[in-house]
Amino acid sequence: MTGDMWVSDDPLAGQPFLGESQLRTLRRYGSEQAMAAADVLFADGDCTYDLIVVLEGCVDVVEQYGRPDSEVIVTYGRLEFVGEMGLLTGQRVFLTGVAAAPGRVLRIPVEQVRVIMAEEPDLSELILRSFLFRRALLTSRGVGLTLVGSRLCAGTRRLLEVLARNRLSSRWLELERSAEAEALLQTLQVRVSDLPIVLVPGHRLLRNPSNRELLGALGLATGAEGRYDEASVCDLLVVGGGPGGLAAAVYGASEGLTTTLAEDTALGGQAGTSSRIENYLGFPAGLSGEELAARGALQAQKFGARIKLAARAVGLCSRDGVHQVKFDDGETVAAKAVIIATGARYNRLPLERLSQFEGAGVFYAATQMEAQSCGGRPAVIVGGGNSAGQAAMFLARTCSRVHVVIRGDSLASSMSRYLVDQIERHPIIEVLTHTDVVRLIGDDTLSGVQVRHNVIGRSSVLQAGGLFVFIGAKPATDWLEGQLAVDHHGFVLTGPDLPRDIQDARAQPPLLLETSRPGIFCIGDVRSGSIKRTATAIGEGSMAVRLVFDRLQTTGLAVAAPPTVDMAS
Repeated sequence: MTGDMWVSDDPLAGQPFLGESQLRTLRRYGSEQAMAAADVLFADGDCTYDLIVVLEGCVDVVEQYGRPDSEVIVTYGRLEFVGEMGLLTGQRVFLTGVAAAPGRVLRIPVEQVRVIMAEEPDLSELILRSFLFRRALLTSRGVGLTLVGSRLCAGTRRLLEVLARNRLSSRWLELERSAEAEALLQTLQVRVSDLPIVLVPGHRLLRNPSNRELLGALGLATGAEGRYDEASVCDLLVVGGGPGGLAAAVYGASEGLTTTLAEDTALGGQAGTSSRIENYLGFPAGLSGEELAARGALQAQKFGARIKLAARAVGLCSRDGVHQVKFDDGETVAAKAVIIATGARYNRLPLERLSQFEGAGVFYAATQMEAQSCGGRPAVIVGGGNSAGQAAMFLARTCSRVHVVIRGDSLASSMSRYLVDQIERHPIIEVLTHTDVVRLIGDDTLSGVQVRHNVIGRSSVLQAGGLFVFIGAKPATDWLEGQLAVDHHGFVLTGPDLPRDIQDARAQPPLLLETSRPGIFCIGDVRSGSIKRTATAIGEGSMAVRLVFDRLQTTGLAVAAPPTVDMAS
């Protein structure tokens, strides 16, 4: 194996040494095991692995173990624990843990780790923060699966989005720019017509996989063993896994409803791609969208919610008070109540060659993966909302210059004051008002954008390694096919906003977040008149569960007592 050995002070350790009291607590959940030098504790391709605490000796975490190009990523010593975010999400293992010296370890099965996350607050916080930090560093180093494809290929851009939205550690070998990509294709005897391909640790090759096939190969999509019994009816189906959907799943499952949460792309939704959410109550230093999504998913699973990932809703129907949602994997889930939280999809700029650069110079999120693509170069952000402001602050850490382009005369009308103040004070962020992006510049690689300054009627060129677009979104309601009442923009109408004739025709008045069909509720960005804030979506998710109980009580379908008011929540 090649590479330097880093012990305890390496950033990937992401933790202090465990204290004696913490170790005593962990011993209750696991068992000790002796290890000899070169023992493999877990291997890339494994479905899961244990949380490993080093008691004596040390453990190497190795990429490409057993191959000539293997590399020691990090070494953990005494009283450090081994693992990263995939242990909690269920992702298939993409690194190998090997004993670098004889010793002893404490092995804690993943089921017990989930108990720790639920019942040991201090350890839960330490483990989660360490795992998130390690995942971010692994992503920045390109450790994990390998994507080979052309930036000109729509399939490559689609897979890049899936990887970014799911915050999966990976590296991209661009066909036009990487000599390694060509050599790898020859070694694997893969034709260019088969691209894009994904190499999954464990030596599995996927040729132009669908989103579901990719996530399934990584252990993140529901497999046949997790399929729903279509003869049964669950209490609550939540469609959409953004902050609102996650909140609804947590509150529904915690209050005794059999709950299924279905998400087509990635848990966390648009908020999950935010590098830093700073105006969420209780987190004065802010928290990342990834952390919010991870915490929400862990809570939902803790209370027994079934999470169905890589499942896009394609149809809705109702009969005798029971609602059925059909998904693109062929599964149909029946539920007594449905909460729609499908959010909205990004609007695009009307530019020539936009599709050519999407995912390869043009982005709709600003996470670690996108930041890598334009690190050290200028970035251009289009949009004046909070998402644009958060992206500007994040990209300013690694880009040489950040230009924020807006059509209006200031950010104040659309962005929170705290972000406006930060942007105005930042030395490398420039706000261009009354300006539009009119042309993309570059051959195979985006090198700049042409902008038009509308007040003076002139154009100029901005150098750019990346164009980040945050100009609003359209509601993800195509799958409803006219089943529910919507406004003239396609957002779902609820409660008192429903047309008067629909309200008058109902035996009972619609509840606050209830749609035109009794028992189906709508929350978050997809709802007409919603406030586009993370906290609001979460609040609506919890409120909708209470309303679900009220509706099920009136229809006689309730299977559990309504939740009591928790003054401490």
